[in-house]
Formats: sequence, C-alpha cells, structure tokens
Amino acid sequence: MATEVPFHTDNTGLGDLESEQLYLEAANILQKLQLDKPVEEDWSLDDMEAHIEENLQDQFVQEALTQDIDLAQYSEQIEEKLQTHEKAFVQDFISEANNIANLHMQITSCDKILESMDHMLRNFQNNLANISNEIRHLQQYSAELNIKKKNRELVRGQLTQVVDEMVVPQSMIQIIMDVPVTDRQFLEQLHELSHKIKFVKEQSFHDAIACQDVQEVLEKLRIKTISKIREFILQRIYQFRKPMANYELPQNALLANRFFYEFLLTNDRQIADEIRREYLDTLSKVYFSYFKAYSTKLMKLQLDEKPDKDDMLGADDRPRSNLSFFTTSARPNLKQRATVFSLGNRDCVLKQELEAPIIIPHAQQKADVKYPFEYLFRSEQYALLDNCCREYLFLCDFFMLQNRAAPEFFMEIFDKTFKLILKNVETYISDSFDPIAILLCMHLIYRYQVIANKRNVPILNRFHSSLIQLFEYRFDIVMKANIDSVQRVEPHKFSSIELNPHFIVRRYAEFSGAVTRLNEEFSNEKISTLMVRLQAEILNLILRMANEFPQRKEQLIFIINNYDLMLSVLTAYTSEDSPECDAVKGLLRDRIDEYVREVLIPYFSPLISFVRDNEQILSTSNVKQLENKLTIISKLFTGDFKKTFDLIHNDVIRSFPSLKLSQPILKEVFTQFLSYYRDFQRLLSSNTNLITASSNIPLPNLHQLMVEIKKFKLPFDGEQFKPRS
Repeated sequence: MATEVPFHTDNTGLGDLESEQLYLEAANILQKLQLDKPVEEDWSLDDMEAHIEENLQDQFVQEALTQDIDLAQYSEQIEEKLQTHEKAFVQDFISEANNIANLHMQITSCDKILESMDHMLRNFQNNLANISNEIRHLQQYSAELNIKKKNRELVRGQLTQVVDEMVVPQSMIQIIMDVPVTDRQFLEQLHELSHKIKFVKEQSFHDAIACQDVQEVLEKLRIKTISKIREFILQRIYQFRKPMANYELPQNALLANRFFYEFLLTNDRQIADEIRREYLDTLSKVYFSYFKAYSTKLMKLQLDEKPDKDDMLGADDRPRSNLSFFTTSARPNLKQRATVFSLGNRDCVLKQELEAPIIIPHAQQKADVKYPFEYLFRSEQYALLDNCCREYLFLCDFFMLQNRAAPEFFMEIFDKTFKLILKNVETYISDSFDPIAILLCMHLIYRYQVIANKRNVPILNRFHSSLIQLFEYRFDIVMKANIDSVQRVEPHKFSSIELNPHFIVRRYAEFSGAVTRLNEEFSNEKISTLMVRLQAEILNLILRMANEFPQRKEQLIFIINNYDLMLSVLTAYTSEDSPECDAVKGLLRDRIDEYVREVLIPYFSPLISFVRDNEQILSTSNVKQLENKLTIISKLFTGDFKKTFDLIHNDVIRSFPSLKLSQPILKEVFTQFLSYYRDFQRLLSSNTNLITASSNIPLPNLHQLMVEIKKFKLPFDGEQFKPRS
C-alpha cells in the first residue's frame, strides 16, 4: 500500500482564534476518518481462498481477466487512481473545513438539546409513573367507597323496611280504635296490623331489642281488634236466629270480611273456636227448625186421596169406574186423585219442574192447591240442595276448611236435619202404595245428586244414597204386593171376561211403560228384576184368563188383544227396538200365526188338510178317493164363495177393534190362504194321479182368488207381524 500523506494545513487567511479552532476541529475529523480505515487482519489460507474466490466474482476483476491485462501493472494503475482520488478528496474536505466545522458544532449543539430533551422525557416518564400509581390508588379507593355506599344503602333499606314494618303509626291506632269494622279503612289497617304482629313475633325469636318498644302497643291493638271482630261476627250469626231471616245476607256480609276469621284464627284460637261453635250451634238449630216447619207445611198440601193397600194391579175396582187409574191430561190434575199406574205427564217434575222455584206453602194454601207427593218432595229436596251447596261452599271459604275438616263440620251442622228428613220420608212412604211416586222421587234424587256434584259439593252423596235405599226398599215392598195381587187374581170370579184388553193388563201396560221411560236415563238393576217378575205374572194371568174362554179361537183373540195393548203402550213410552218391545213382539207374532190357522179352518178345512197331509194322500194310487177329496174342496168354491171372504173379513174386524191390529191380521189370513191354495195347485200339477182326478173337477185359479181378495182394502202392511226367518 502507498504511504499515508500527513495532514497539513495551509494558511487560509483566518487570523482570528475562531478560525483556528475550526481548522483544528476539521483536522481532528479527518484524522478520525483515517483512523476509521479497516486494520489489516491476519488471513488464513482458507480465508485467502475464500476471499480470492469472492473477488473473482467482482465485475472489475472479471473485466481485467478477460482483456489479458497485466495484473501488476493494472494494480499499480488502480493504486495511482486511488491516491489521486484520495488527494482530491482531502483537498475538497479542506476546502469545506468551515462548513464541516459548523456542521460539527451544530451536531454538538443538537446532541446537547437532545440530551436535555432526553432528560426531560425521562423526568416526564417518571412523573407519568407516579401519576399512574396515584390513579390506581384512587381507583382502589373509589371501589372501596362504592362498596361502602352499597352496603350502607342495603343496610339502610333493610333497616328502613324493618322500622316501617315494626313502627305502629298513629293513623293505624286511630282507625282501629274508632272506625267501624265494616269500613274499608279498618280492613286495610287490619291487614297491616296482622303483618306487623307476625313480623314482630319473627324478630323476637331473633332477640331483636327493638321489638320490646312496640310489643305493648301491638298487644293492646290486637285485643281491641279481636273484641271488635268478635262482636261483629256474633251479631251476624245472631241474625240467623231471627224469624223469616234471609240467610244469604249475613253470610254475604261475613264472606265480604272473611279475613276477620283468619285474623282470629292466627291471633286467638280460643275466640276463633268460640265463633265456630256458635256458628255451628246456631245454624244447626236454624236449618233443623226451618226444614221441620217447611216439611210440616208441605205435607198439608198433599192430595187428600192417595193410593192405599187396596190399589193394586190385581184389584178389581170396576165398580169405582169414576175413579179411573188412567186419567191423563197435559199436566196431572192436582185437584183430583193422583194416577197410580199411569205416568201421564207426572214426569214433568223431572224436567221443567226440576229446578223450578220451591213451593211456598202459605201461598198455595190460600189458593187451595194440592200436590202429589213427588212435587212436595221435589220442593223440599231442592230447597235442601240449594241450602247445602251454599252452606258447604261458605264453610270452605269463610272458615278456610279443606280435606276432611269441611265435610265433618258440614255434617255437624246438617246431621239433625238429614235425620229429620230421612225420618219424615220413611214415615210417609211406609204406608205409600204409589209406585210411580216412589220411582219419581228416586229419580229426583238421582238428578239432584248429579247437580250437587256439578256444584262441587260431593258431601251430599251419602245422604242421597240413604234416600235411594229407602225408596228402593219401599218400591220392592209395593212391587211384591202388586205381584202378589196379580198372582191372587182368580179369573173365574169375574162376572164376565170380554175379548177386549183386560183392565188389569191395561194397568200393567201403563205402569210398565212408565217404569221403562223413567229408567232410560238412570237404570236400576233391582227395579228391572222386579219388572221382569211382574211381566211374567201378567203373561201368566193373560193365559189364565184366556182359559176361561171355551174355544181356542176366542182364547187367541183375547191374548192377541192384550199383547197388542202392551206393545202399543210400550212403543209409546220407548222405541220400537227396545228389548221390552222385542219380547212382546215375539209373543204376539206366535199368537197371530196360530190365530190365522184357526180362523181359516172353519171355512177351508178340507183344503188345509189336503195340503198338510199331502204325503199320505199322494201315497195312495186310488184315483176315486182322490176325486172324492178334490170334489169336496171344489164345493168350497162353488156358488158365491165371495161370501166366505166377507165372513172372514167381518170375523177379524169384529174380533180386533183396533184397525192397526185387525187390518194386518186380515192380510195375514188372506196371505196364508193364498199360500195354502198355491201349494194345492202345485200338488195338482206335480202328481199324475191328481192330474187325472182333477181333470173333470172345476177349480178356480189363483189369479181369480187374488182379484177377489184385493177388493178388500188393506192399507196396513203389518211390518210388525212379518214372519220370522
């Protein structure tokens, strides 16, 4: 390398101290720049090779190698160029010494400024750190204050509530002491007082000292309040004892203040029990007296004449024709004797009259109106039902009774009344022989039982069951008496028995229809069993009375007329498809079939015998005998045989007064005759001997007979008498 040229400074005309100082600083800078040259380091062989390899990649080196230049010479040229440029650079630097010196001074000044700013920023950073710590402290302190505030507010709210619930204001004392219990303000303050008493009791268990300040005041108010409430409730209870009192008014007044009893029950059970006992004693006597008087007055409105032990199904009351059992009208004529075995419109007591207003005895006595027993019984039971339902709901609401307590308290009130009514009913029906009235009363109970359950008063079920048992027992006795009366009937003792329906059967038909209709909605197995027994006895009686007629034809006419009456009445009360109607239809069908054969025999006996005994007749080969038989049959149709049809027609019409019965039977008779004649003609055409025997015997054809029969008008098709398959 070339030797470094020392740095010299020429005289530039700066004579003052400041100019010298600038040159010295510039010279120092230059020396620093020279000192900053990299110091040659020891190279290892590996490093040398790497360095050479790296330099070979240089552009100038590659250019020199490609141009075949002498490297030593080229190195000297490069060295000379470097020295030239270095000298030029030094000279330029010397020429710019003043500017560089100024730049150096500015940089130094800037360093000082930056150093002061750095110091200032560090101070600011320290201050910020202190401020951050203070902010954290303030935040923590603020959170503590907030928690203290919330705790104090919570404590204040609870303390305020405790104080408000514990302190007894002067307005409460004044209202409870001076205002009547019926005033709304008294009820509102009573609720507040009850709450305060309860609250103070709870706090006293926690040993709250503040309770001692108000206990004396609350105790005095409690005593005063209980006294006023007791007096009010007892006054309302005593109102029940007044004659002709409306029970709903005091009960409504008590219900409007039902909280009074709750207050007594909570704060003084002895007074509450006293109120309950007083109410029980008063209402028990009131209801007993009311229903005792009401039942007595109702019984005075009963019809003067009522069925007795002589009014049985089998009783012969024909001399008392003016007292018929079968009087019917739009509504039972209550001024006359009540019907015994016919329902008529007596069942309106189960429909329109079921929930009608009760009978007012004194008003009906003035009007001189009489009623059958079922109407009086309905009025009494509806009054009892209405009072029981209202009373049961009142007890549950006012006395806050539930589960078993309500039924027990209710029964304590009504036990005497129920026993009285059961005794009265038992006394009346013990000598009653009116089965319709007994059955109507039983069905009244069934319906009132449903109404009571709809009103959520199931407590009456037991009482209603007792009544039903009484009526079932009496109905059983009356029915057995009627069955016995039918069994004791002696047909031969009747002065005469007509072919028309018998009055006993008519009674039974009306009674059976009535029982069937009543039992449609509420069936009773015991009653159904008794009716089956009665029906069997009636059918037996019909057969016994029919045996009084000497001829079988008359017996059948009597049986058919009675069966038809039974069927007609049952159909009027029930549907034609009912089991009762089906049973009678079967019996009637059998008897009509037998009657049809009996009515044809007097007129067409040879023809019928020939058809019936066809196998025996056809077995003979004697043509002469066959001609004789056919000759006898042909005589039936010689002359004016139309009169025979007229005789049959008149006979049937006279035997069965009802056209609904006679016309279908007449049609059955002619249909059976045509059937016999059709079978007769079929036999004639199917047997050689009969064909030979009948060749000279005049016989009408089937069409001629049908033309003559069609002349009789038969508008009824007799659907109910169709032959069974």
